[in-house]
Amino acid sequence: MEVALVSAATGALKPVLAKLGALLGDKYKRLKGVHKDIKPLTHELAAMDAFLMKMSEEEDPDVQDKVWMNDEDCIDDFMLSVDDKDTKPDGFMEKIKHSLGKMKARSRISNEIGDLKKQIIEVGERNASYKTRQALTNTKNLTVDPRALAIFVHVTELVGVDEPKAEIIKMLNQDDARASAQQNLKLVSIVGFGGMGKTTLANQVYQEIHGQFECHAFLSVSRNPNIMNILRTILSEVTRKDYATTEAGSIQQLISKISLYLANRSYFVVVDDIWEADTWDVIKHAFPMNSSSNIVITTTRSIDVARACCSSFSGHIYSIRPLNMVHSRQLFRRRLFNSNEDFPSHLEKVSDQILQKCGGLPLAIITLSGLLANRERTEDLWNQVKDSIGLALERDHGVKRMMKILSLSYFDLPPHLKSCLLYMSIFPEDSIIGRKGLIRRWVGEGFIHKDERYTVFHVGERCFNELLNRSLIHPCEKNKHGKVKSCRVHDTILDFIISKSIEENFVTLLGIHILTIGPQSKVVRRLSLQGIKQGKSTMLTDDLVLSHVRSLNVFEDSMEIPRLQEFSHLRVLHLQNCYQLEEHHLGNIVRLFQLRYLNLEYTSISELPEQIGRLWCLEILDLRHTHVQELPSSIVNLRKLTDLLVSHRVKFPDGIAKMQALEILKNVMVSKQPFDFLLGLGQLKNLRKLDINFEVDPDSKDTNVFRQERNKAIVSSMCKLGALNLRSLTVREGSSLLQEPLCLPTLEKFIALSSVVPHVPKWMSSLRNLHMLFLEVRGLKQNDVCILEALPTLLTLNLGNIKGSNERLRISGETGFRFLRSFTYDVNYGLLDLMFEPGSMPKLEKLKTISLLVVEADSLDFGIENLPCLITVKFSTWNDVDA
Repeated sequence: MEVALVSAATGALKPVLAKLGALLGDKYKRLKGVHKDIKPLTHELAAMDAFLMKMSEEEDPDVQDKVWMNDEDCIDDFMLSVDDKDTKPDGFMEKIKHSLGKMKARSRISNEIGDLKKQIIEVGERNASYKTRQALTNTKNLTVDPRALAIFVHVTELVGVDEPKAEIIKMLNQDDARASAQQNLKLVSIVGFGGMGKTTLANQVYQEIHGQFECHAFLSVSRNPNIMNILRTILSEVTRKDYATTEAGSIQQLISKISLYLANRSYFVVVDDIWEADTWDVIKHAFPMNSSSNIVITTTRSIDVARACCSSFSGHIYSIRPLNMVHSRQLFRRRLFNSNEDFPSHLEKVSDQILQKCGGLPLAIITLSGLLANRERTEDLWNQVKDSIGLALERDHGVKRMMKILSLSYFDLPPHLKSCLLYMSIFPEDSIIGRKGLIRRWVGEGFIHKDERYTVFHVGERCFNELLNRSLIHPCEKNKHGKVKSCRVHDTILDFIISKSIEENFVTLLGIHILTIGPQSKVVRRLSLQGIKQGKSTMLTDDLVLSHVRSLNVFEDSMEIPRLQEFSHLRVLHLQNCYQLEEHHLGNIVRLFQLRYLNLEYTSISELPEQIGRLWCLEILDLRHTHVQELPSSIVNLRKLTDLLVSHRVKFPDGIAKMQALEILKNVMVSKQPFDFLLGLGQLKNLRKLDINFEVDPDSKDTNVFRQERNKAIVSSMCKLGALNLRSLTVREGSSLLQEPLCLPTLEKFIALSSVVPHVPKWMSSLRNLHMLFLEVRGLKQNDVCILEALPTLLTLNLGNIKGSNERLRISGETGFRFLRSFTYDVNYGLLDLMFEPGSMPKLEKLKTISLLVVEADSLDFGIENLPCLITVKFSTWNDVDA
C-alpha cells in the first residue's frame, strides 16, 4: 500500500483561505488592484487544498509550503494596514505622512498578492500531472479508547516483563564476594535501542523492591542533561523534601549533600536513559559505596555507556531482548480487542506476518496496533498495512525498523493531526505535557478550528484523544475520574517527529544537541529555545530569518529572552516558568499584531503594557501565578479573547461586557472587582466556564450596604449566565452565594470548594443537565439526599458530610442516582452513614469513602451487595487520601 503524504504544513492553508474570504468582504472592495485578484486566487487555493489531500509520498512536501506559508504574512500585513484603527496621527502633516505610508504599504502588498496568484497557478499547472493515491480511511474519536490506556497503566497488562524482571532481581541478589569485600553497591545496566522497553523493565524492578530500602529514587537523564537539575531531583527524592527548584549550591555541593545523606542509609536508585559516559562520571559520585546491599540500575542505548557504568562498581550488563512471538501476540491483541472478544480467525495469519516485521519491539507493536485499532477488521486492509512496512525491512537494524513503522503511522494521519503531532517536537525530552495547555497552543497556532457542533477546545480534545488512541503520545497523569491530564512523547517517537519537523522546516530547535537529517533551515517558522545561556544571543540573530516566526517557545532552562520586535508575525508566545522575564522584555509586545496566544504563567511579571488592548487577534492570555495585581483598562478591547486566566487577587477594569468572545474566565476574586464588572459579567453570552472566588479582600473598606449590593449584582449576573451558555462553574469560599436562589439550568459541572452549606440548596433540583458535582454539607439529611439522587444526568458526585448524620441515610432503589458512575463520600469525623437499597446506583463503578476515623467492621454493612456494577472500592483515612 502506498500511503498518501500530506505535509503538516497544509494545515496552514485553512487560515489563508479564511483570510482571502474576508478580503472579499464589502469593506475591501474599494481597494483597487487587489479585490479583483482575490476571488480567482481563493478558487485556486481551494482546488489545491483538495489536491494536496491526495498528494503522494514521493512528492516534495515543501512544494505547497513555499507557495503560501511565507506569503500568508503579506495577507496579514495587508489586512492590518486596512484595519489599523488604533493609529490616530495628530496634525495635518502627520496625517499626510500616515496616508502616504498606508498607500505605499497597500500598493506593495497588492503586488505581492499578484505574485502569489501567479505562483499558485504555476504550481497548479505543475501538479496537474501528479497521480493521486488512496490513503487509509481516518477516524475521529471523541473519547480515549480505554484499551489504549491499559497497556501503559496497569502492571497486569504488561507482557513479557516477568522473566527479564526475575533475571535482573536474581543478578542483584547474587552473593557477590567482591562486592561484599569492597563494600561496593550493586549495579545493573540495562542496554538496548529505543522502543525496546528498557524504562518499563527498570520501573517494574523498581516497583517490586524499592520498598525494602530507606531511600529510593527514579529519575531520567535524557540526551541533553542538566546535571544540576538531575542532582536536585535525586536529593529531593531520597530525602522526600523539595529541592527541585532551589538555585543554591554547586554541583559538588549537591553531590556532597546526597552522598552524606545516603552514607548510613540503604538506598535504591534508577538512573534512566543515560546517553554519555561523561554524564555518568559525574552522577556516580553521589552514591556512597557504604554497603553491598545498596542498588543502582541504569538504562542506556549505548553498550559503551553500560560498560562505563559497570566499571565504576560491581556491575552487570543486561542486554534487553525483543519480545517473543507469544508475548508479541498478547501485546498486539490486548490493544485491539477486549478481553471477552475472540481473535478473528481470518486475521491470524496476517497479524503474525505484521508482528514478524515488528521484530518484537514493544513500541513498534503498540504503535501499529494503535494504527489498526479503529480500522475495519478485514484481511485486505491488514495486508495493506503489512505490505506498507516493506519487504526489505526484515534485514534492517531495529532502529530503522522502528522508524519505518512510525513513518507509516505518521503518514496515515490527516493534515491537522500531523501538525498537532509535529508540534510536540518543541518540548524538551521527557517533558510532562499538560493536556489543556497543549490544546490551547494548538488553537493559537491555528491547527484547530471550531465546527458546527463543538467548541474549538472540544475539537482540540478530540485531536488529543486521537493521538493517544494511536499510541503516538503516551498518557501520564490522570485525574480521579480517569481523564488524562497530561502526556509525554516516547524518546524514539520524539526523535522521529524532530527529524520530520526539521525536514519540513516545521520547527527550529536551538540550544540542544539533536540528531538531524541535515542542517536546519535559516527561515524559522516555529522556534523552540532550550538551554540557550546568556552571552550566546548570536545563535538567534546572526543567520536566522525571524520575520516569519509563528511560534516562540522559551523553556525555563533558557537564560535568554529574545527581542520581540524581531518576530513581527508571531502568533504563539510561551514564556511560562521563565523566571528571568522582566517588564522591559514585554515593551514591544504590543507590536505583535498577529499574536493569538500569550502565556506568562509562573513569571515575575507585575504589570502588563498599558496598550495590551492593541493585540486585536489575541485569543488566549494566561497570567496565573504572576505578580500582576491589576489589568490595564485597554484589555477590554481584546474582542477576540476566549480564554482569560489570572491569579485570584487580580482587579479587572470597567467594561468587561465588551469582551463578548470570552468562553473561559478563571480565578476571579469578587471582592476585588468594581461594580461595573459584577454587572457586566452577566452579559458575556459565550462564557461557558467560570472560576470565581468569594474570599473577602483583607484591604477592602466596603460598607455592609455596598456588600449587599455587590451580592445582588453577582447573583443577577450568575442567573443571566445560567440562561445563556455557562457549562462549568467553580465557586471558592462561596457559602453565602450557594444559599441564594440561583438559576443555572445549563450547568454541566459544578464544583464548590471551601463553601460548606447547611443543606443542599433547593435550586439544585433544577440542574437537569448536571454531570459532575462537588459539594460540602454541614450535617447531611435525608431530604438533601433526595434532592441529589433525583438529578437525572449526574455521573460523578463528590459529597462531603462535615458533621455527619444522626441516622443512616438511605439511597433509594427507585430514584437513587440512576446514572452515577463515580461516588466519593467524605464523612469527615463520622463513620459511613449510608445505606444502599436494592436497585440504587445501578451503574456505579467506583466508590470511595474518606474519614478521619478508622473504619470499623460493623460500619461496612451498608448494602454494598446492592451495587451490581461496582468495580473499585476504596476506604481512606485522611492520612492516605490521594492528593
